[in-house]
Amino acid sequence: MERNLYNYLIVTGGYWAFTITDGAIRMLVVLYFHLLGYSPFEVAMLFLFYEFFGVVTNLVGGWLGARIGLNLTMNIGMGLQVVALVMLTVPDAWLSVVYVMAAQALSGIAKDLNKMSAKASVKIIAGTAEGSRLFRWVALLTGSKNALKGAGFFVGAALLDWLGFRMALGVLATLLFIVLLITVTLLPTAVGKLQSKPKFTQVFSKVAAINWLSAARFFLFGSRDVWFVVGLPVFLVEMLGWSPTKVGAFLALWIIGYGIVQASAPMLLRRTHHGQGPGGDTARFWAFLLALFPAGIALALQQAWSSELVLIIGLILFGIVFAINSAVHSYLILAYSDHDKVAMNVGFYYMANAGGRLMGTVLSGLIYQTQGLIGCLWWSTAFVIAASLISMGLPVIQSLQNKLSADV
Repeated sequence: MERNLYNYLIVTGGYWAFTITDGAIRMLVVLYFHLLGYSPFEVAMLFLFYEFFGVVTNLVGGWLGARIGLNLTMNIGMGLQVVALVMLTVPDAWLSVVYVMAAQALSGIAKDLNKMSAKASVKIIAGTAEGSRLFRWVALLTGSKNALKGAGFFVGAALLDWLGFRMALGVLATLLFIVLLITVTLLPTAVGKLQSKPKFTQVFSKVAAINWLSAARFFLFGSRDVWFVVGLPVFLVEMLGWSPTKVGAFLALWIIGYGIVQASAPMLLRRTHHGQGPGGDTARFWAFLLALFPAGIALALQQAWSSELVLIIGLILFGIVFAINSAVHSYLILAYSDHDKVAMNVGFYYMANAGGRLMGTVLSGLIYQTQGLIGCLWWSTAFVIAASLISMGLPVIQSLQNKLSADV
């Protein structure tokens, strides 16, 4: 157990370091290419391959991790991220949309290899631990990751102001390469590797609860990214006149707070799941509650209330409820998964997550350009309602084990 925990902590540390660069590169690309004169839709298109290859990577990554080991998939991901960062240091004349999309494709593959490795490790370490313990572990990992991604948003925006686009990328690439060397040195081989060689067709889950949860995850994360990825930062710069550093700091603080709430979800919900971990009923309640917030923000903006005040307060409330939704989902995918198939189930689940992000990212640029931020918020509301309705298929705590046994 101690050796497994040691390996898990190394994997997690590498994941945290990677997460900072992931948040930084996203903010660098959004703000720098907006300053170069790219339209909101063109900026969204820069992330098209990032999200698309996230879908592909999650589909393949869980199967690959089960065959070659989670440590190796993590190291491959970090290596690809270093390459992606270096690719963007070329002169502006080389930075065509297609070229940047290719660099972002590598970054998307890298991100999801790292995410799958860390999340699957939680189940391996926890083993047969009680639901509340597993909930605490996965909430802490996911919440801390999101807090660090928020820090990455600020790092990216601040480095853009202080060092410029290319120097910022060089600093990030160098630091991540050092972390890669450390993890390669310290991690043994075959962490999370199965003795048997699973077939690729096994990545498609036969458990109905996992399929319902994955579908709900698709719309949940689409609901966030449809207004958060492109529409919100561009609105803050264009309409409110915020500087890149101010935008980066604001979004960073939001994501850090989001991560703190996510890590605290087990404590916030402890009276509702009675030590067993949350169930489908919890997921349904919080999804329905979430739909009120993008709708409320949209209505307030339509009434010409102070845009700055509405967005700040609205984002805080949206972030709190969204974080609890995400934490519950992150627990449920591990609770619904068999120990031996956790890597493949997590990969399938995050394939749906990446698909939702892909749709949300594309729509964020397109809808903002055609309907403005208010339009993005109404689409977000529709996505949350879809996630709520799909969550009706998730089993409650008491029926979870019986449901899984019947579906396998």
